[in-house]
Amino acid sequence: MLKVGLTGGIGCGKSTVTRLFAAMDVPVIDADQIAHQLVEKAQPALKQIQLAFGSSVINTDGTLNRAALREIVFFDIEQKQRLEAILHPLVFKTITTALEKLSAPYCLIAIPLLFESDKADFVDRVLVIDCPVATQIERVSQRDHLTAETIQAIIDSQVSRAFRTTHADDVIDNSDAEDRLAEQVKKLHNSYLSLSACRDNRVCEQHHHL
Repeated sequence: MLKVGLTGGIGCGKSTVTRLFAAMDVPVIDADQIAHQLVEKAQPALKQIQLAFGSSVINTDGTLNRAALREIVFFDIEQKQRLEAILHPLVFKTITTALEKLSAPYCLIAIPLLFESDKADFVDRVLVIDCPVATQIERVSQRDHLTAETIQAIIDSQVSRAFRTTHADDVIDNSDAEDRLAEQVKKLHNSYLSLSACRDNRVCEQHHHL
């Protein structure tokens, strides 16, 4: 089964693209959803996080105080790496288990921090969802009601747009209307079906920049 890693910066529209693929019955494994499940109340990972960062990151009802944890890790690279050391191995172990249960020509693995976590080798192809930085800021501002400065800081904490597109096998331009987006997804869907059918033949592999 061909493993396609979907990634992109904040506000680039990864969820929208993922839904379009899922609508064509493509199996989707979402690393963010897995990470959320791993830190639910009473989960072992939540206990590890409490031990690492203290009780201030746990709400009175025993759930994770995401805002408090974000404050700790966002501006401190060492603390961020500490959190990733807890979560990333568990996330990828869960992804691997999920992959073993799938039977399809190809699947999509949505990993927002694919490059940042140095996991590009985990997948067979990298699909980057791309749009201008100004568009990212506008979308995230409307969606999450964050300041432009905070959004820019998040963007700066991720690999650059140029790095992502340079290291991608496929790029979807998500700066246009949704009908154009659906068209790009359909083309890639057909391409991935073809690649999965002849994935052992290196001649079949092409770079698609739609």
